[in-house]
Amino acid sequence: MLEGIIRESIGKRETKALRRDGYLIANIYGKGLENINAAFKQNEYIRAVRSKETLAFDVKIADKILSVVIQSYESHPLTGELLHVDLMVAQKDIQTHYHVPVKLVGESIGLKNKGLINLSKKRLRVKGLIGDLPKDIVIDISKMDIGDSKMIRDLDPIENVIFTDSSRVGVVSIIKAK
Repeated sequence: MLEGIIRESIGKRETKALRRDGYLIANIYGKGLENINAAFKQNEYIRAVRSKETLAFDVKIADKILSVVIQSYESHPLTGELLHVDLMVAQKDIQTHYHVPVKLVGESIGLKNKGLINLSKKRLRVKGLIGDLPKDIVIDISKMDIGDSKMIRDLDPIENVIFTDSSRVGVVSIIKAK
């Protein structure tokens, strides 16, 4: 389980000091809950996120165990180092919006014909209960050739989950290499 600390001060100087010590700045929030300004050891956070089995994962802040979901994150433009993350408390009985990652499976015909995969939406916005959400949305690209694309309306529906992006938004396409 990922353990974090509560930040007493949210000023610029204290934030820089925490980052120098290897901490990742985080905000934890939820409907009807008070916001928590927290910090996690960066390496432990990355390890916990990579090894999670579901969309939500547990964190321990000041003797409280919360089930949270990653809503957004900010990384340094040059180094790619994580700077800040927003975590939303996953409340079991509240239907809300989540961002579910897209996972591509299969070997595309278009790749064999010297095409490239263009993944335009890495995360899709959905609405539902946390218990109904998959870890990721799997898209089979094995039958896609150069010029083919898959939009949200082409995806298999998920029971009790609604895609909130427009149905004509493209998710993945195979483009011709220049």
